[in-house]
Amino acid sequence: MKLVRVIDTKRCMGCRACVAACAVENNFTPDSPWNVMVESEGGTFPNVYRTFVTMNCMHCENAPCKLACDKAGFKAITKNELGVVLIDYDKCTGCGYCAAVCPYGVPQINGAKLATLYPGEAPTPVEAVPAAERHWTHRKQAGKAEKCTFCWHKLEKAVADGKTDRIGKDAQYTPACDLVCPVDARAFGDVDDPTSKVARQIGTKKAAQLKREYGAGPQVYYVLEGGER
Repeated sequence: MKLVRVIDTKRCMGCRACVAACAVENNFTPDSPWNVMVESEGGTFPNVYRTFVTMNCMHCENAPCKLACDKAGFKAITKNELGVVLIDYDKCTGCGYCAAVCPYGVPQINGAKLATLYPGEAPTPVEAVPAAERHWTHRKQAGKAEKCTFCWHKLEKAVADGKTDRIGKDAQYTPACDLVCPVDARAFGDVDDPTSKVARQIGTKKAAQLKREYGAGPQVYYVLEGGER
């Protein structure tokens, strides 16, 4: 099994529902977002257009962040059996090497003090949950690196339930951001299954990996206007 995400930029309308879903599901804070929307404009007036691209962790096969962390001797970043790249907050020193080497600018170092989702307001119900009762990927620490986990807390449940074949199909086993897109611009699943939605889209829509020249082997594919990049 090889889990990948496909994002169709031709369909994305920039609503940011995926960003909001990630914020609610994973309680990311303003200074360390796990999913961001990148906007760009093209064309010549009056024939102009706007393109929207969401950027989250690529969960690279040869993850530069993991290589840098291992080289430094911290070994705080791992890649598990499903290909998900995760950060152990207890081992992370906040050195920032992972952020420096990532071609996609993904890892973010949280502030010296953990910010709230809505600064100046009362904690949200999720923020009020004691750290000990949260999934370990949600027990964030100040001054440590953070990033998208492919909603590992949901994928882990699929493994425990013996239902990895339902990843990307059932809501409880699918990343939050991929569930909420109102224009069906996101898909998640097993690319090794030729019948899966992601495998079909990569083939028929010619979805491409960004910045392939770096050799990282990102597991997020994009359907782009101009083909491969």
